[in-house]
Amino acid sequence: MVIAGIVAGGVGMRMGQNIRPKQFIDLMGKPIIIHTIEKFMVSPDIDYIIVGTHPDWLSLMYDLAYKYFIDTDKIFIISGGVNRNETIKNIAIAAREKCKAGDDAILVTHDAVRPFLSLRIIHENVQAVMKYGVCDTVAEATDTIVRSGDQEFITDIPVRREMYQGQTPQSFNIKLFEDVYNGMTEEELNIVTDACKLFYLRNYKVKLVKGDVANFKITYPFDLKMAQLMVGDLVDD
Repeated sequence: MVIAGIVAGGVGMRMGQNIRPKQFIDLMGKPIIIHTIEKFMVSPDIDYIIVGTHPDWLSLMYDLAYKYFIDTDKIFIISGGVNRNETIKNIAIAAREKCKAGDDAILVTHDAVRPFLSLRIIHENVQAVMKYGVCDTVAEATDTIVRSGDQEFITDIPVRREMYQGQTPQSFNIKLFEDVYNGMTEEELNIVTDACKLFYLRNYKVKLVKGDVANFKITYPFDLKMAQLMVGDLVDD
């Protein structure tokens, strides 16, 4: 069983608008999150979809799911947590309870505001988890990365060919995630905001899956403009 976990608990402060979280912003006639969910709906690898939403926006998410996916019992809407990892934990709990997921089930966790995910990336995530247990989607860094420990002067310039930009999905075996999450201290869970870093901190090898520059996260107003252009091109094609 493969379950997509859509992480949609953010409030989108960096977008510069305070009407609603960025995942609910309209993108060519549909909220961004609906574009994202649709990618998992058409993927032959996905059995169920669980959306972890901020508690204040559960009603809206229910309404949208009913409007766009009225004929499916494939989607579950749940309340997210106080941070990303807690939202994923809630998704894992819902997978056990609502989808009857066994220990061999796979969670494919993805940002709600990355609507240009490809079916190839989804498939390769699933295949990687089957073989390695955990994987992270990344794109090769195209710019030189500069590190500054004090935010004023360069302290390191890593070798660019070894640098990657993290994307999503981040995917893993559900039992493996539960074991790692439950073994973390409260301090670690408060500091670490990346699910794959939890595995890294416990010395698991995290397999890399090749991402795509199109699989970007809509975070700032410029990103939204780029997304609008991309959807327009896709519609025209």
